[in-house]
Amino acid sequence: MPNPHESEVSPGNSFDEAEGGGLSLRIDRWLWCTRLYKSRSLAAEAVAGGKVHINGRRVKPAHGVRVGDRVVVTRPGYEFECEVRQLPERRGSAPLAQACYAETDKARAAREKYSEQSRLAAAFAPHSDERPDKHARRELRRLRGRD
Repeated sequence: MPNPHESEVSPGNSFDEAEGGGLSLRIDRWLWCTRLYKSRSLAAEAVAGGKVHINGRRVKPAHGVRVGDRVVVTRPGYEFECEVRQLPERRGSAPLAQACYAETDKARAAREKYSEQSRLAAAFAPHSDERPDKHARRELRRLRGRD
């Protein structure tokens, strides 16, 4: 007779049974575990703000993501699109996190183009000879839209 405590899905873990069968994980937790966001609250805020879509639909932070789903994350300047390959049990190292998704070629090209444009823009931006003080740093952040 099988021991119920040795089952693959125990009540203590973060996986849920999905409606169509199979395991699912909350999208905010998946985004955090795969290191696409630095904190789970930032991931939940992005999902609630409409910056994350699963299979072309806007979702809430508690929505379950399953293996094979397409996730689109809107980033400044480009859209990150990937297919879910694994559901991580916990937040791990970057190589383990990257194994949980496969970035599409279109998204990779858009990301590389954006980073190249940012690099070129930074190279031609005027730089002062001295380090900016507190007020100048605030002004720079405001001008760059990072405030």
